[in-house]
Amino acid sequence: MVKAEKIKKIFAKSYLYLMLILIYLPILVLAVYSFTPSDQLGKWQGFSFQLYTDLFNNKALMNATKNTIIIAVVSALCSTILGTIGAIGTYYSKGHYKKSVEVMTQLPVVNAEIVMALSLAVLFKVLNTNYTFFTLLIGHIVLTVAFVYLNVKPKLTQMDPNIYEAALDLGASPWYALFKVVLPEILPGIFSGFLISITLSLDDFVITQYLKEPSFETISTYIQKIVAKHPIPPEVRALSTILFILVLAVVISITIYNNKAANKIKKSRGRI
Repeated sequence: MVKAEKIKKIFAKSYLYLMLILIYLPILVLAVYSFTPSDQLGKWQGFSFQLYTDLFNNKALMNATKNTIIIAVVSALCSTILGTIGAIGTYYSKGHYKKSVEVMTQLPVVNAEIVMALSLAVLFKVLNTNYTFFTLLIGHIVLTVAFVYLNVKPKLTQMDPNIYEAALDLGASPWYALFKVVLPEILPGIFSGFLISITLSLDDFVITQYLKEPSFETISTYIQKIVAKHPIPPEVRALSTILFILVLAVVISITIYNNKAANKIKKSRGRI
């Protein structure tokens, strides 16, 4: 039995390490070759920060990066607000309405992105609406709001429902109890939904391609436009490395914060 358990642990760890290598090795290779000015990936021409200098001098790519960040942040904020309100409203609802909303929020997650993009494009054409930043924003909100809902909902179910009722019994108004009692309890889910929304928006191509105005370029549409005629610009390797480092820093910061918060909760419960 002991040997069988050891073998299982060895296979489990080997599988985990293999998956990590498959996921992060390509990113590591990309990051390493962002420090060489070679136009071809895999050809080392000495250590240099030339690609990072070229990146910030590439006005078209920097403009696409700025547009990508703007649409990602704005759509994530809107999706977080709408998704949080929807999750709270659904949680305190009863009957068939609650079940219907829960089913509808799962459809954008399992539905193909091309279906949403075509549906929105047809809708805006029927409404005779020109493609603008607003239409693109709606598309990104439709893409991400369900993920916020699905991140906030588990935090609501984990929350002690008596806390909200106790706040009302102690004289708090419903709005005050919502902001001072409910929101702090579900804040990790809200923040997770916000980060997922930003990630999905940054990574999106299909909805952006269908709903953007012609002059508005994001990183994905810019690279697709360039690849159609030329090879991928080498400074994109530098941009990818910067984005990965930023995401890694955010994930590590969130992990440290959550661990500290969990330790504080354990200590407070231990005192009680």
